[in-house]
Amino acid sequence: MLAATGQKPTKPSNVRNGEYFFEEGKWWYAGTKSKQGKTKRQTLESHEKKNKTRMFVDGKYIPKSHPLHKPGRYKGFTEAAFSSLENYELAKQGQVYVIRNPAFPSWCKVGMAIDAEDRLKQYQTSSPYRDYVLVASWDVEDRRKAESQAHALLEQHYERRGEWFVAYSDMAAERLEAFFNETKKASDSE
Repeated sequence: MLAATGQKPTKPSNVRNGEYFFEEGKWWYAGTKSKQGKTKRQTLESHEKKNKTRMFVDGKYIPKSHPLHKPGRYKGFTEAAFSSLENYELAKQGQVYVIRNPAFPSWCKVGMAIDAEDRLKQYQTSSPYRDYVLVASWDVEDRRKAESQAHALLEQHYERRGEWFVAYSDMAAERLEAFFNETKKASDSE
């Protein structure tokens, strides 16, 4: 019908590369090869239906046999793992923490997490000595806001590089302890 009226088919918005073509009044996918080496084709609808059960991480197909398989498209395995936890990214409550590593005695990191102990475990994997130490942590209602306030406070006194400060961890923790105690007193009196 399209040819008779002189119309050209509109390419579906999800069509990438040259794997799709329009023929016999339908969109087709031709991305797989048969055992004989010939390109197999299937309708675009059947290809999309099949892809709803597949997992792709950073564009790479992950087989169903993979222990972390979960259908969808993800930037990394961390995103895939946390995407199933409802509202993980939206959760406000959590902790602000100070960690240190004895290899860098005059440096400490101030960050935020849902759980500081769990975050510490993540840091341990980057050290062959597993020597990161959780110096202190504070429960907060809005971890992002509290972390930002902690960074601003410490930045007034110490050199900063991202979330790392040139400060002995006990000194940074003392300043933050005073700050969070004062913040808690103010919110309790409201």
